[in-house]
Amino acid sequence: MPAVDHLLRATARAEARHFWFRGFRWFVEPLIREAVGTRSDVRIVDCGCGTGANLDLLSRFGVSYGFDRSAVGLYLGRESGRKRLVRASVTAAPFATGAFDLVTSFDVLYSLEEPDERAAIAEMYRLAKPGGFVLINVAAMEVLRGDHSVLSHEVRRYDRARLRRVVEDSGFEVVRLTHTNLLLFPPMLLARVFHRWRGLRTEDAAQQEISVPPEPVNALLSAALYLESLWLRAFNSPVGSSLLCLARKSGRASSAPTL
Repeated sequence: MPAVDHLLRATARAEARHFWFRGFRWFVEPLIREAVGTRSDVRIVDCGCGTGANLDLLSRFGVSYGFDRSAVGLYLGRESGRKRLVRASVTAAPFATGAFDLVTSFDVLYSLEEPDERAAIAEMYRLAKPGGFVLINVAAMEVLRGDHSVLSHEVRRYDRARLRRVVEDSGFEVVRLTHTNLLLFPPMLLARVFHRWRGLRTEDAAQQEISVPPEPVNALLSAALYLESLWLRAFNSPVGSSLLCLARKSGRASSAPTL
């Protein structure tokens, strides 16, 4: 089974309860609100949606679509009752130009070689309507490479300058760029340094990186990330395991074309 399918199956088992996914949703929700405002006619697309789990959140803000190249991910998503899922590559989305108010890409770009990375961001720019937004989350800080990097087939971990450059080179204007998971950084750094010291695990063994920890630990870490999400509403974080970027496509918003 391809690595991405192993990752998607492990993710599907963990994403409802795992502290990291809870924190991620708390981090991105304010930026989604900033992008779409109070409008009721919003269209959103998630590029590289995996199982489509993030559509559960995105659909609270508008009509949401997702696409992914993994048949396993889409099967798991449809099995969970999610709709508006199609199979496609992030470098060639099957939607009209300027169709969406918000285009999202969560933990996809870091697994792409540079030509595909740039092609994917160019495709996001094409999909966004004038005045629309893109919301991107990526793995950050090369020093945090560890067992999870094996499972997710990381090509790179980003720093601020690299993510800003590739987003702005595509034509977007960065509105917000911040690290997240600041409170997890110290223990994660120690763990990832140890991973590299003893040698990174194989793909199958690395799946424990995405398993839900015991409930007291999971609840404590969830609470820490919730507090961090409140802090991030007013401040940017200087370090953290992920980078979150909200950027805008120039131009005046107009009615989206028919999908």
